[in-house]
Amino acid sequence: MDSLEQFFTQYPWLFLLLQLWSIPWKGLALWTAARREEKIWFVLLLLVQTIGILDIIYIFLIAKHKFGFLKSRKSS
Repeated sequence: MDSLEQFFTQYPWLFLLLQLWSIPWKGLALWTAARREEKIWFVLLLLVQTIGILDIIYIFLIAKHKFGFLKSRKSS
């Protein structure tokens, strides 16, 4: 653990970058689990920190969340 602490002390920008990547995914995954009333997934996502990996798996594979703003809009 000492080497990991030393690594992030030498490169604090990397820690910030990992946090900026992880927080939006965590928020979206928690929001999706809450909307779907999946209490077990909500608690699991809240407690397990995987730098966004588990969050992304939940969003796209488990919840099969689709982003409406990514779809092309048809002009009327």
